[in-house]
Amino acid sequence: MNDLLRSFGRALTGVLHPRMLWLTVAPFLIAAFGWGAAFWFGWDTLVAAASGWLSGASWISALDSMFAIVGFHSVHTVLGPVIVVALAIPLIVVTVLVLIATFAMPAVIAHLTRRHFPGLEARRGGSFAGSLAHSLVTTLVCLFALLVTVPLWLVPPLFALIPPLLWGWLTYRVMTYDALALHASAAERRAIFRAHRVPLFAIGVITGLLGAVPTLLWVSSALLIVLFPVIAVVSIWLYVFIFVFSAVWFAHYCLRALYQLRSSARDVPSRLPV
Repeated sequence: MNDLLRSFGRALTGVLHPRMLWLTVAPFLIAAFGWGAAFWFGWDTLVAAASGWLSGASWISALDSMFAIVGFHSVHTVLGPVIVVALAIPLIVVTVLVLIATFAMPAVIAHLTRRHFPGLEARRGGSFAGSLAHSLVTTLVCLFALLVTVPLWLVPPLFALIPPLLWGWLTYRVMTYDALALHASAAERRAIFRAHRVPLFAIGVITGLLGAVPTLLWVSSALLIVLFPVIAVVSIWLYVFIFVFSAVWFAHYCLRALYQLRSSARDVPSRLPV
């Protein structure tokens, strides 16, 4: 618990370092321009597809009949954009997470190593290709679990528990691998995964809950569809900032855990600063 809180405090101050803030720029631009282009050119098509799918659903027909009584018709045309936005949110989150883990994490590790772990030997138990493959496989598993559990989201209190647990697991698996890829050997990485599974998962869940803040910004806006481009840009930057904070937190915790693992193997006391 002490290491968890200590790494949280260091991450909170470290993420405000100019170098760390600069790391939010590139992933933000890639995600914003990529998804902006997708929505710019495909928004009407996506909304039409969602509305067409909804128009064939029996429960939508029942809603149409109910709202027709008060003079409101074609509920599916209103829900179509909402469905597109709801499906876009997890895809954008996953995109940002993969970008941070693949491109920003190495810079975070280099920065923290120079400042806090200068004597830590790099044993290179991971690689860029390994990081990318690990991120993609883990993401696919999480998305599959996401789709399978969607019906449970309608059951209280599961709708408030399942998403943070899934994002927490995804974040913990992706970030831990990348935090240790340069310095830990494959055996050391597996040992830390096993020994620190609970606190690492806790970091993932906490940062996953923080990641819900931009989502709440979207879904709580009464003008969601009208202001979608502006809200999307602001939300994507918030996602990037939160995930950079997550990267700094995971890096602090994992590098300290690695240092302590090697110290215990040599049977010498740890001399890391508190």
